[in-house]
Amino acid sequence: MTRRWLSSLVALGMLVLLSADPGVTASSQGSGDSGLKVLAIETFLAHIAQHVAGERTRVDALLPVGADPHSFEPTPADVARVAESNVLVIHGAGLEEFLDQLLRNAGGTRRVIDVSAGLESRSPRKGEVAEAHGKHHHDEAEHHHHEGDPHFWLSPIHVMTYVTTVRDGLSQSDPAGAAIYAANAEAYIARLKELDQWIFDQVKQVPEKDRLLVTNHMSFGYFADRYGFRIVGTIMPGVSTGASPSAKELARLTKKIKATGAKAIFLETGTNPRLADQVARETKIRVVTELFTHSLTEPGGPAPTYIDMMKYNTTAIVNALK
Repeated sequence: MTRRWLSSLVALGMLVLLSADPGVTASSQGSGDSGLKVLAIETFLAHIAQHVAGERTRVDALLPVGADPHSFEPTPADVARVAESNVLVIHGAGLEEFLDQLLRNAGGTRRVIDVSAGLESRSPRKGEVAEAHGKHHHDEAEHHHHEGDPHFWLSPIHVMTYVTTVRDGLSQSDPAGAAIYAANAEAYIARLKELDQWIFDQVKQVPEKDRLLVTNHMSFGYFADRYGFRIVGTIMPGVSTGASPSAKELARLTKKIKATGAKAIFLETGTNPRLADQVARETKIRVVTELFTHSLTEPGGPAPTYIDMMKYNTTAIVNALK
């Protein structure tokens, strides 16, 4: 009797958790006992994958809230969590530079779902500095080398591809849940389409001549391409947060800001604002801090879901430029 009561309590807790986010479809067929131990690397990726998994399968995040995947260093406890998983959802495209070593240390075998597989990295547009550089990620079968910007998720169009890739990977690992995963994926893609249109509608408030982005590093390229912005420049050279600018590069950025009339510098959470403040003083523009890109927030924060994150960032950008 006690075991049955505990099982009912766990099931009720899972239902409440999923129902709290209308984007996750809680199917009555899903009992949460698919047998899968699914681990996603980033918090935003775990949240997206959970939409597909729904009530049937739990998805945990390896990185804690606020962690930057560019600079993350796994602990022995992280290695143990990967070793215990039988499905690992990775972003790929060179974002997780630690992944090769992590998987070697974890050993064993598991299905690796690479959500960026098949997506083509953007090329710098006219007027942008060609920042891309080679990176790599691990697929347990082989190594692949990628060049360019891995931040596909800052355009919901690419996240729709993530969703179908997760759907297919979970269905292959758990064929009995395939219909549930397909229904959940379809429902979430519909919400992503609504988000995409919402962003377009918000951006209309910004005159085309003012749709100019200066960011901490090259992360908003796909967002800019999708919604009609131009990347004027970045504080840090390249697509990683680990790079450091030279005095010459900062001087060049200052000159471009003055020439284009860009109105603001946008920084992500966890960014040291010292260099941005220096450039802002010289150009007399504002610094907008605390954009959420590489991590969601805790449930009580402004970006507890992927859609919330995109809406928060869009609102901050539009308000600064309109």
